[in-house]
Amino acid sequence: MRDSIIKGAVAALSILFSIMSMNGKTSYLFLAPGVEEVEATATVDALRRASMDVVTVAVGDNPQVKGATGQILVADSIISQVNTTDADWLIIPGGDPGAQNLAANGELRNMILEHAGKNGRIASICAGPAVVLAPLGVLRGKKATCYPGLGDAITANGGEYVRQTVVVEPRLITSEGPGTTLPFAIAIIQATKGQTAADTVASGMLVNHH
Repeated sequence: MRDSIIKGAVAALSILFSIMSMNGKTSYLFLAPGVEEVEATATVDALRRASMDVVTVAVGDNPQVKGATGQILVADSIISQVNTTDADWLIIPGGDPGAQNLAANGELRNMILEHAGKNGRIASICAGPAVVLAPLGVLRGKKATCYPGLGDAITANGGEYVRQTVVVEPRLITSEGPGTTLPFAIAIIQATKGQTAADTVASGMLVNHH
């Protein structure tokens, strides 16, 4: 009797975990000192409204990260404690010097290269595409945007710079900067959970994304 109860519980748990995995993998948004706070917090806010599982990750040893305008953000985890092998999205915000600090982190560079190498999904905004992604070669052969004035870095590394609010490519979404953060986040939602979910979140947040 006891064994059958245990087996039943194990079966129920396995079903629950399979349902959870069907609902979507975990996405990771990375924070470094000097991060553009709007790009980080508003992206996470919108994605969580769409019931996406998003973990914020500080690239140093301290979960408290001081942003570009001096705001203190508290990450969910630090980079040494996360495993992105089965990640959905890796999300790279910008900021000065936030993007440079992200680019300087070897663990993050390796995560991005591994994820891109298996055709994983990557989203980046502001200086992120130009400063973090382009030098790693992950924009080669793809259209991408970034903060105005930094597009040459995309072109120099084999990408095609496009001056528009959000650029959506298969497995890659890029955007221009703080003021384009919500359309950026809605594009990620649309690519992950479909048009209805994107429209629902955009409507609730009063975002014009068409």
